[in-house]
Formats: sequence, structure tokens, C-alpha cells
Amino acid sequence: MEMETNNKANSRRKFIQNGVRLSLLLSLGTVSAAALKRVTTDDYVWQIDPFKCTQCGRCATDCVMTPSAVKCLHAFDLCGYCDLCGGYLKPDANQQSTAAENQLCPTAAIERRFIEEPYFEYHIDKDLCIGCSKCVKGCTSFGNGSMHLQIMHDICLNCNECSIARVCPSDAISRVKASKPYMVKGSFTSIPQTVNEEKA
Repeated sequence: MEMETNNKANSRRKFIQNGVRLSLLLSLGTVSAAALKRVTTDDYVWQIDPFKCTQCGRCATDCVMTPSAVKCLHAFDLCGYCDLCGGYLKPDANQQSTAAENQLCPTAAIERRFIEEPYFEYHIDKDLCIGCSKCVKGCTSFGNGSMHLQIMHDICLNCNECSIARVCPSDAISRVKASKPYMVKGSFTSIPQTVNEEKA
């Protein structure tokens, strides 16, 4: 009788253990399948080519988001850390100071930080940036062109047809795979060759 009770307890225990193992395997399989689907799905996002952008200002006015999902990015490896920054100060500024009347940005989204004489570092506050491209135009005209615009994927609604792309005069906005990294003006200063141009 004792042996029969032990066998029932053992078989019950094995049944529960097998059930727990099976449920763990099923949940692990479900999570793995979801992760694999997320990686292999070809989602597309909108992106600005900084080499084609002409700083027309339409990113600020034509985006369906308010403020725009387009923000200024700063490529520090291109920056000259200038005291007289064309992206920070107005061209006709009376003084080289951080006073509001001397700043080019209409929302004061650029913070100027002193490093050492005569170098300054410029940081963009993305919450204040409206994507007007005034700083980008100034930096491109009077500096190294280290500031450029890009669509922030965490803000963008990813519309089927981007309202900015429709009116972009330089055709700088295109749809790319979400897995492709942002196009930025990093350590290069000329338009990178595409695969088709390299084969030609």
C-alpha cells in the first residue's frame, strides 16, 4: 500500500514537473518567435540625407507633428569648436555673447559650453529644437557644416507619405529600412558612394 502511495506521489510530481517544463518551453518559443519577427520584418522609416539637404526650413513648417519630428544633430568630430560659431551666433550679432538677441536659434535650443580659451562646445536641446534649420544653414555657410537635420524615429509618426518629403525641394528625404543607421555627417565630409556608383 505504501509503495502504491509513493508511486502515485511520484507520478503526480513528474506530471507537474513535465507540465511546468512544457509551459516554460512554450513561453520561451513565443518570445523567441516574436523577437525573430521583429528583427526580420522590413519596417521602413523616413530619413534625411544631410548631403542633399538645402536647409529650406520646410521641415519645421510642413511636418504633421508640432513641433516637428525633425531635429538638429551635431557631429562633434567635424566641429571646429569655434568661438564665433555660424550656427550659434547671428551673422550681424553686435557681440559674441550668449545674449538672446545674438543667438541664431529662435527657441534657444543650442547651449554653448566653454571648454578652454578659445574653444566652445555646442549642444542641441532636442526638446526645444523645432527643425527650422537656421543653425544648420549658418553652420554650413560659415563653419564646418557639423550641424545637420535628421528625423527622430522615436518622435516621428512614420506616415505612409511624409508631408515634408512631398515638398522637399532637394529630394533629401527618403524611406529606408529601419535597420539602416542614421545618415549623419560623421567623420566624412563628402557624399559616400552608393553600391551602384562603386560598380560603375
